[in-house]
Amino acid sequence: MKTRLAPTPSGFLHAGNGASFVLAWKLAREAGGRVLLRIDDLDAERARPEYVQDIFDTLRWLGVDWDEGPRNAGELAGQWSQHLRMDGYLELVHQLRTGSHLYACTCSRKDIAARGAVREYDGHCRDRNLPLDLPGCRWRLRLPPGGRVALHTWPDGALRELPLDMPDPVIRQQNGRPAYQVASLADDVRFGVDLVVRGTDLLPSTSIQLYLAELLGKRAFSEARFLHHPLLLGAAGAKLSKSLGAEALITLRQAGEGPGPVLRLAEEWLRQVAAGS
Repeated sequence: MKTRLAPTPSGFLHAGNGASFVLAWKLAREAGGRVLLRIDDLDAERARPEYVQDIFDTLRWLGVDWDEGPRNAGELAGQWSQHLRMDGYLELVHQLRTGSHLYACTCSRKDIAARGAVREYDGHCRDRNLPLDLPGCRWRLRLPPGGRVALHTWPDGALRELPLDMPDPVIRQQNGRPAYQVASLADDVRFGVDLVVRGTDLLPSTSIQLYLAELLGKRAFSEARFLHHPLLLGAAGAKLSKSLGAEALITLRQAGEGPGPVLRLAEEWLRQVAAGS
């Protein structure tokens, strides 16, 4: 077994992040498996040095170790940054373009909201046949209507179907940079990850990445096992978000508190997921 911890340096980590990392680490260690630390720093505009350092400090505070990946910010920048693997991501985007799976989209978030779609993309550009070389456009993946994908669930690899009933995702951003869905898939395949632990909020991402794996012939990802754990919700019942200033673990560390509550949360999630498997 090989799993990964994949934090993004877009804010200080909160208890939900920490419990997810502990859960993945615990499953790997109990199975004699390996752990990769993969810091998802593709979105350079949101990454800050203090958020990168917080990742290392939080993992060590939690007692979580890893076998591969950066040990400090210098190693991340020089050896492990996603920006160093950009050519591989762009090659996958090129394959999708060659296979006619992409279309150009000029819609901004403001445009989408003005049409009454609030946050989710409404497919406005799907049949406009805009050229992919149009300056400043995004490239979206055309999802098949009524499409479904199959995933192998933890622990026994039992098959589960997921619908592709989400808006067509962005595959190449307006700035020409590949989107998260491509980079995450490429990295999981590159590093041989065969157990993906993530929250239930990322079920749509799992569906999209499994469909991408189908299109790109990435069988290893299609054979990986997935565990989608519950979410830790805030006082108002909303999902915690580090980019929105959710209560950060750095506050507990600075107050001299131990990681006990986070470790117990990970154990509770494991019991819940095991009971439902």
